[in-house]
Amino acid sequence: MKTMINGIQYHVERYGSGFPLVLLHGFTGAASTWKPFCPVWGQHSELVLLDLIGHGETESPGDMKRYDIKQATNDLKVLLDQFGIEKVDLLGYSMGGRIAIAFASLYPGRVRKLVLESTTPGLKTPEERQARIIQDEKLAVKMEEEGIEKFIDFWQSIPLFQSQQNLPEKVREQIRSQRLKNDPVGLANSLRGMGTGKQPSWWDALVNFDFDTLLITGELDDKFCEIAADMAAKLPKSTNLTINGCGHAIHVEEQQKFGTIVSEFLLNT
Repeated sequence: MKTMINGIQYHVERYGSGFPLVLLHGFTGAASTWKPFCPVWGQHSELVLLDLIGHGETESPGDMKRYDIKQATNDLKVLLDQFGIEKVDLLGYSMGGRIAIAFASLYPGRVRKLVLESTTPGLKTPEERQARIIQDEKLAVKMEEEGIEKFIDFWQSIPLFQSQQNLPEKVREQIRSQRLKNDPVGLANSLRGMGTGKQPSWWDALVNFDFDTLLITGELDDKFCEIAADMAAKLPKSTNLTINGCGHAIHVEEQQKFGTIVSEFLLNT
């Protein structure tokens, strides 16, 4: 379905029944990322899947300021208000995880449980943030100058996704095909507007998360394993799981295991 939120037409899908679970995909992803989990998670949760701004079938405005992570977070709040949903379970992967953290920081009373896959509350110092802004601008320019196909080929080859080379060719081609359906304007503006360097640091907010939080990282993803450990030390109610033999995208590399872990976490009262 299509719904207008703060002047942007969003693509949203709903499945299943039960307590609402909002699913937020990563950079270059889409709501379809989560489709394989719908048959299982839909048995215990009402699933709300959306293409984030600049991704999938959601609009890709030319104004970079519209991609600010606080605006993206407010869009999610307005969406839930439109659906009459007061409180949710929230699952975010990578970029989607950063939006989930922002939402939980700004609207903590609207979160029952939080699942964060391979994500970060942001960079801790202004110097780190500025360096990342410069890096993301270079990536955005690369996309604009070389086109989305070359950019996606480059993006899939970075060390962060190296472990996905072990996936069956059919699966890798499905991921590539989905990424190529994105609007290059939306991806470039996502980098510029809500990249890790542009977002606020939410590290200090973690101590106020009074809900159960599940952190999931892949053993081969050293950087995000370290970040998760640091987050777990600050979160009052956290479980930190490291999945052996996989990298950044556990939901892709260990799909069945990931699905089971999330279900058990959500159903554990």
